[in-house]
Amino acid sequence: MPEDLPIAIPLDGASNLRDLGGWQMADGRRLRLGHLYRSATLAHLTERDVETIASLGLRTVCDLRGVEEAAHRPSRLPTGAERIHLPIEPTVGASLADLMRRELSTGEDVVDLLRRAYLDYGTRFISAYRGLFDLLLEPERHALLFHCSAGKDRTGLAAALILTALGASRETAMEDYRATDRIWRRDLALPPGTPKPLADALYATHPELLEAALDAAVEAHGGAMPLLLERGLGLNASRLERLRNLLLE
Repeated sequence: MPEDLPIAIPLDGASNLRDLGGWQMADGRRLRLGHLYRSATLAHLTERDVETIASLGLRTVCDLRGVEEAAHRPSRLPTGAERIHLPIEPTVGASLADLMRRELSTGEDVVDLLRRAYLDYGTRFISAYRGLFDLLLEPERHALLFHCSAGKDRTGLAAALILTALGASRETAMEDYRATDRIWRRDLALPPGTPKPLADALYATHPELLEAALDAAVEAHGGAMPLLLERGLGLNASRLERLRNLLLE
């Protein structure tokens, strides 16, 4: 994989912002730079950050956070960028609180929670990702940024679905996902007193969980990737060709 990908954009009040462009597809084409971005929450941007994001020419920001998450920490956006809320509710909060009350809880317990969440993202919340693809098919909405709170799990699946739909290999999608480990500053606050093993598991990437989410999404929509694209994400042959022509070069 290219050592200079993904292209990270440093900010003061946020992290994990990067251009999704540059990744190569199986047919040799590459995702265009300057069209798609992914990030963690945009709630704590400084004035300089807002100027940096404005320079990207964003027209659409897709917020994948749950309803309460988004209301509690509203995004700061530059003028001209429209926020579209495609809520994917987090499913680990209450269970995490239960784990914290149990003295013998481990990082593996957290991974089990995250596994259930990832499987939900790929099945129960597939309509949110379908909404994202609907927006991607509107060229007047580019440049487009999508994000959740950490920019890791829900956003990671979004990026993997996009790359896969465009024709990237599974390994390319995983490479983009694993880049969070070196780009994200782990600046998402956890509940006070979260034990280090639990925090480490929450902050880490889990490629095996992303693979499981992709596999579950495929299985839930006929057992083949083309069926997931068509039935789950609304990408019939003509829409898929249009998407690739819009985003690939």
